[in-house]
Amino acid sequence: MHVSAVVLVVITAALFAWSLLSARLQRASLTAPIAFIAVGAALTGFGLVDGSGAPETLAPLVETTLVWVLFTDAARMPLVQLRRDVGRYVRLLGVGLPLTIVLGWLLAAWLFPQLGWWLALLLAAALAPTDAALGIPVVTNPVVPARIRQLITVESGLNDGIATPLVMFAIAGASAAAGLEGAEGPGRAAVELLVGAAVGAALGAAGGWLLRQARRRGIAAEDYVGIGVLALALLAYTGALAVGGNGFVAAFCGGLAFGACAGPRAAGELVFLEQAGSLVSLLVWLLFGAVAVPLMFDGLGVAVVAYAVLSLTVVRMLPVALATIGAGLGRDTVLFVGWFGPRGLASLVFALLALEGLGSLADEVVTVIASTVLLSVLAHGVSAGPLADRYGRGASASTPGPGEPGGPSPARPPGV
Repeated sequence: MHVSAVVLVVITAALFAWSLLSARLQRASLTAPIAFIAVGAALTGFGLVDGSGAPETLAPLVETTLVWVLFTDAARMPLVQLRRDVGRYVRLLGVGLPLTIVLGWLLAAWLFPQLGWWLALLLAAALAPTDAALGIPVVTNPVVPARIRQLITVESGLNDGIATPLVMFAIAGASAAAGLEGAEGPGRAAVELLVGAAVGAALGAAGGWLLRQARRRGIAAEDYVGIGVLALALLAYTGALAVGGNGFVAAFCGGLAFGACAGPRAAGELVFLEQAGSLVSLLVWLLFGAVAVPLMFDGLGVAVVAYAVLSLTVVRMLPVALATIGAGLGRDTVLFVGWFGPRGLASLVFALLALEGLGSLADEVVTVIASTVLLSVLAHGVSAGPLADRYGRGASASTPGPGEPGGPSPARPPGV
């Protein structure tokens, strides 16, 4: 059998096996990222794939994944229902996230002075977004207070879109500083971000309104609505690119506008897009195992390990603690929310985009991101179930404080 055929057999068999056993494996703390990273690493280890050429050949897959994830996460946000805890979301996203980026930036500049300020910023911004999918037992466990589950879910759903402009800005700055051919300066990148936001918001709002009208008049067939939403996400991305805007920011802003304009049935219309996004996300985790894990082991050192550990602890937990001062959250809740800020899919996509745009210049950044994400996959995947149970029991036994037990359910159980 040809090698490429063997690879396809392994990948499709892994996807099918996961569909059969996913619930059982997740209860045993074996998450999808852990499983598919292992499959990807095995493919490279046995010489079935060559990870060195993957960033260029698989760039469309990586970019499509980020587009669908950004659009879906933004569109899922029930903005009207979130007013009750809007102050806490603003604290985490408007104070905690910037503090995380600044602290990570300074730490990167100290531990890796050879990177320079642009690559240090890229590293910090790429590792700032969280991924609730790595801690599914946390946001789906009913013993954890509903408003705390929702707080973690909403933060995870929005912080990748907020960090995306800064990541693209840092890539542009690093590219211009290195004098790479075709590099665009940070000024041009800023203009692209603004154009992308405007185009995405316009297309998302128009698409949501048109879909709502089509449903009302009975002219949209149920079987094709999901396909239409999937196409709308790609339209926001490609439409922004066509007029010189940033497609990723367009996808995020398009999702926000679609969710606001599509009406109460918007959540159901996102199911097909969510499933498609879950599929390509699994493939990105596999790609990470095949490409980034070998690269990580080649460049692993004390500074890399130190940054990974500090990124998941101090760099995340200190800003969360500072941002939630006066928010009515107990110490255990602050520690719980601070710890469950796993790094995941968005960070991987940012790393692969950096590798695509900067080439070998981004190798060290990708090594640090890969190390941090791999550590997060293991640490958060294994600790999610036990710590959620322990925290939930403690919260139930204590006197309910402001924003503890009760409240609406999470916006959605996170996908892969």
